[in-house]
Amino acid sequence: MKISEEHLSQPGLVIIDIAAADVATATEAAAALGGLWLSSGPSAPWHTPGQAGVTVRAYADLRRAPLLAAIDPSTS
Repeated sequence: MKISEEHLSQPGLVIIDIAAADVATATEAAAALGGLWLSSGPSAPWHTPGQAGVTVRAYADLRRAPLLAAIDPSTS
């Protein structure tokens, strides 16, 4: 997948590729990012020929403070 300069146009914006053995694990990890920061959620999974597992991509905005409930569930 190509990285769009639009998604890296400002400090604090990141693109995270998550590789895992299976789609469920990769998707769950990307979705968990949304519990911490403003995130796109997981992309459609893809497999790179010659490499094990699958990859999903998420776009996140780290400029905002992490959500307290994600850090400490007792705060919610």
